[in-house]
Amino acid sequence: MPHTPQIKIPATYMRGGTSKGVFFRLQDLPEAAQMPGPARDALLLRVIGSPDPYGKQTDGMGGATSSTSKTVILSKSDKADHDVDYLFGQVAIDKPFVDWSGNCGNLSAAVGSFAIANGLVDEARLPANGMAKVRIWQANIGKTIIAHVPMTDGEVQETGDFELDGVTFPAAEVQLEFMDPADGEGAMFPTGHLVEELTVPEEVVAGGRLRVTMINAGIPTIFVNAADLGYTGTELQDDINNDEVALARFEAIRTHGALQMGLISHLEEAASRQHTPKVAFVAPSSAYVASSGKPIAAEDTDLLVRALSMGKLHHAMMGTCAVAIGTAAAVPGTLVNLAAGGGQPSAVRFGHPSGTLRVGAEAALTDGQWTVTKAIMSRSARVLMEGWVRVPGDAF
Repeated sequence: MPHTPQIKIPATYMRGGTSKGVFFRLQDLPEAAQMPGPARDALLLRVIGSPDPYGKQTDGMGGATSSTSKTVILSKSDKADHDVDYLFGQVAIDKPFVDWSGNCGNLSAAVGSFAIANGLVDEARLPANGMAKVRIWQANIGKTIIAHVPMTDGEVQETGDFELDGVTFPAAEVQLEFMDPADGEGAMFPTGHLVEELTVPEEVVAGGRLRVTMINAGIPTIFVNAADLGYTGTELQDDINNDEVALARFEAIRTHGALQMGLISHLEEAASRQHTPKVAFVAPSSAYVASSGKPIAAEDTDLLVRALSMGKLHHAMMGTCAVAIGTAAAVPGTLVNLAAGGGQPSAVRFGHPSGTLRVGAEAALTDGQWTVTKAIMSRSARVLMEGWVRVPGDAF
């Protein structure tokens, strides 16, 4: 009986921020997968090891969490004033689909490094020593990201002493600027309200009405007050992810919020759009112990935030959601802003399950609309493995 041989595809396995993913150059993909469509999705699913009814992704490169079930496709950009086009695919773990509806802010930190190392940035723009400015076109949401990548002796510097809560070892700091971070072409607050009531099933909250801030910045995000759901904002993963009732409540909030934000036309569509929107709950600052055992004092943070990704509480914080947090915090009157103490801060430090993170944003009210020119945060990135991934030749 004949057997289909495996094929090998050049790839790099990278950590960016608190996420990991498989990075490809577009030109290295099989011809059928160089265009969007079923062949590309099938290939990436097989690379990551999905769908896996066991939820482990044992037969692939995925790590069975939303933070490690990710793929990136990069190509040299033909857009003016940009170096590289960056396309992100969030691969479902137990379902056969790839979600292309949003960006990954954490893996954005690795894009510049990969682009430089793989010849996607003109050498004339790269200093032998110093900081390389890589201009990234984020193709999922049509936005610009500027990555400041350290260079030493003509190569990307990956090691350093920058510490990022949620990542065990220090590395070189990569500063990211998310330009005009309002997602898509619509208003930053898609319904026109900084705070509004969201209609949800009675089992979500008594009365079926929940106060929310819904924002398109970094990634579409629905913010709710932790206290309105019976939480303190100090919860860790096991407090939420081991509670199926709680997870169902958050999915109901996400689904109904997506409809109210205009991201979907019918509630049923949310099932095939797991990556967006995100749901996060906020609370005023208080002391807690991070998942590593590190004590976080109340004075270490301006507010507390816990966010869900792909149906589970995130172990740290998604980079795009951090952009949403910084942007919402800069706008007086949002739930995030109020949890941080009000005013109009240009930066906040928030507490998440793994520790703290600082993110900055400057907001302005122009013609009755809030706008943010850019949001800034620091992450780190490192190549973990490079070479080829192998998949059965008939997998796509």
